[in-house]
Parts: sequence; structure tokens; C-alpha cells
Amino acid sequence: QVQLVESGGGLAQAGGSLRLSCAASGNIFSGNVMGWYRQAPGKQRESVALISSSGIANYLDSVKGRFTISRDNAKNTVSLQMDTLKPEDTAVYSCSLFQRGVYYWGKGTLVTVSS
Repeated sequence: QVQLVESGGGLAQAGGSLRLSCAASGNIFSGNVMGWYRQAPGKQRESVALISSSGIANYLDSVKGRFTISRDNAKNTVSLQMDTLKPEDTAVYSCSLFQRGVYYWGKGTLVTVSS
């Protein structure tokens, strides 16, 4: 089993910044992919940013140039630096870890961006 615990999030004004962090524990194997998903009210969950254990990152088009994902393999952590936030970034953000065909999820943290 894998446990994911998120921290960060909260309220920010448009144009501001927030940082999300996630710590993974349990049976973690190399070659996993960690990342962040979000779900806004009334919308489907979408992948925001993913990063492989080798550091290759992929971003949702709407956050490219504004969000930066990073990870520390030694500590099994992943972070998401969110800059130039927009009201449409408001959502519950969840940390994920994918390994050996299985997704693991954190409980999620709310990010609210006011205009």
C-alpha cells in the first residue's frame, strides 16, 4: 500500500502564487510517476502535471508556463509551484502516484483563486 499526504493550498488572489506538496510513504518502487490532478465543481477531473522518476514532466496546456512540478526521489515527495494563478484554477487538487499499473491518491486539497 501507498499513502499520499498533501499540504499547501488555500486561498490566493488572481495573479498570486501557491505551492502544493505531497509526501508518499509505503511500498514505493522505482519507475513510478507522480503528479497532480484537479477537479473543479461540476467538471471532470483533469491531469494538471505529471513527472516521471527520471524528471520528465508533462503539463496541462492551460497551466504551461505558470505551474512547475518537481520531485525528490530520495524523499518520495512531489511539489507543484503555481504562479500567476487564475480564478479558473480553483479546484480540489489531488496528488497521485502511479506504479505497477495501480494509481494511488491523496485526499485532496482545495485551491481557491479569487478575482
